[in-house]
Amino acid sequence: MSGTIVVGFVDSSEGRAAVDAAVEECRLRQAKLVLVSSARGGGHEDADELRLMSSAVERARGESVARGIEVDVQEFVRGNDPGQDVLAVAEERDAILIVIGVRRRSPVGKLLMGSNSQTILLNAECPVLAVKPPA
Repeated sequence: MSGTIVVGFVDSSEGRAAVDAAVEECRLRQAKLVLVSSARGGGHEDADELRLMSSAVERARGESVARGIEVDVQEFVRGNDPGQDVLAVAEERDAILIVIGVRRRSPVGKLLMGSNSQTILLNAECPVLAVKPPA
């Protein structure tokens, strides 16, 4: 193994694109993958939503393992912003790369990036790969 790659996962086309890109980077770098899922909790999500999120994370983990990648999962429901959780895991694991999914934005939306993406891009100690899903 040649390091750890952290991917922020959300069950969306952006999240799946991020996992796909992270798996490819793990193959290229012979790295281990840490899949991070973070929910705010505290009434923001109900129990059914949290179960669905956990199932989606397990599917993403299983698909990555099936592609030959060693995967750890970190799931959080502790009130932090997801961007902060991704950064904390990247620091704890001494990540060589963070992979995030970003969505296409309207011309006005391009002026402002999503707060989690912006937090990660501006504060990460390692390189960040931002990917978009296919059109």
